[in-house]
Amino acid sequence: MSFTLATWNINSVRLREPIVIKLLQEEGPDVLCLQECKSPVEKIPMEAFRELGYQHMIARGQKGYNGVAILSRLPIEDVGDKDFASLGHARHVAGRLENGVTIHNFYVPAGGDEPDREKNVKFGQKLDYLTEMRDWFHADRPEKSVLVGDLNIAPREDDVWDHKKLLKVVSHTPIEVEHLAQVMEAGGWADVTRKDIPEGQLYSWWSYRAKDWDAADKGRRLDHVWTTPDITNATHSSRILRDARGWEKPSDHAPVFATFDL
Repeated sequence: MSFTLATWNINSVRLREPIVIKLLQEEGPDVLCLQECKSPVEKIPMEAFRELGYQHMIARGQKGYNGVAILSRLPIEDVGDKDFASLGHARHVAGRLENGVTIHNFYVPAGGDEPDREKNVKFGQKLDYLTEMRDWFHADRPEKSVLVGDLNIAPREDDVWDHKKLLKVVSHTPIEVEHLAQVMEAGGWADVTRKDIPEGQLYSWWSYRAKDWDAADKGRRLDHVWTTPDITNATHSSRILRDARGWEKPSDHAPVFATFDL
């Protein structure tokens, strides 16, 4: 069984329904994981997605904030969610395909602007969230699993436009990178995107603040696709659809794709 998966922080699925439809029509991933849906589950515009063949959805939502959803052309079973750091946020949902692959869809807290948990509660929440992810995967090591989502950390020097300038900027600080590395190690996760694209600058997010995001190209790779070791060799064709950042009324994130032959 071969399937293609995409992950995308959509920054409001209802506001950006037209570009979700555009992605489904033009790219046709078998599974699309969305983050920051900003919608109660019952108000996600599923009718339009069903017309395109995406009959299955599992989601967790809340009004105006957070929210994660998995849209699928393939049958998928809801296998739950976790409230990491007890934030009461809709930031994780998991589904299992008929071939036994479990997909974890995450929206890790952004962490605010100040990388100091004493001065910034949100930064502490982000670190706590990652710590609980680490402990969960350590206690129950996953198998035949994929982890995707907006993890809000760009771990490598070439995952940001300027490593030195961003060392004290939330999303690329050493403490965040270390916490993310511990999550990866605990689950034995492999970074599929960088397996397929090992060299060079690579971004999935460009700020709305830039007048010309494309020309300035001050991006960060915040969106990730990971796999457990037992299926890493079955992955290929990773890519980031940069053009989507320039679509009408875009998200500030671009979709990240990977294909699985299982």
